[in-house]
Amino acid sequence: MEYYNYIKALHLIFVITWFAGLFYIPRLFVYQIEAFHKPSPEKEILGKQLKLMAKRLWYIITWPSAILAILFALWLIILIPTLLQQSWMHVKLGFVVLLVIYHIKTHIYFKQLQEDVVKKTSNFMRLWNEGATFILFAVVFLVILRSALNWVFGVVGIVALGLLLMLGYKVYKRIRDKNPEA
Repeated sequence: MEYYNYIKALHLIFVITWFAGLFYIPRLFVYQIEAFHKPSPEKEILGKQLKLMAKRLWYIITWPSAILAILFALWLIILIPTLLQQSWMHVKLGFVVLLVIYHIKTHIYFKQLQEDVVKKTSNFMRLWNEGATFILFAVVFLVILRSALNWVFGVVGIVALGLLLMLGYKVYKRIRDKNPEA
């Protein structure tokens, strides 16, 4: 078990890089969608560069990080299977399932934009960008607070965070509508 902390460190490193990709890719989607509506040749020039950036981020950083984070997590559970008997871990795994669903849905958006299929607005993608933030907060609080009472308060806090993010988004949207350069 002396290598447990090395496995845990690698798990955390790949979780961090996975989230970095999930935080940045929707911002690239925002820029791709906005570039799609620009006149030529700006549309083609920006579109080509943003597709390349998204492709490199998605396939070189985000997907490998997701796979490695999950593999190291499974290894940790194999080393300490009693983790699965703890209620906070059940809730955490629920959020991990949500994260995987979020990742897969983001992959669908990625594929659409790579093919110049624009089905969502840039405002939708700004809001979508907050999904990973919401899940990150939930998982971190669950891991740190672990006891049943604390994680219940943590989940309530996550709902409050979600409401604050929505409010912040609405305020930002109003500012952007008044000043498109913001």
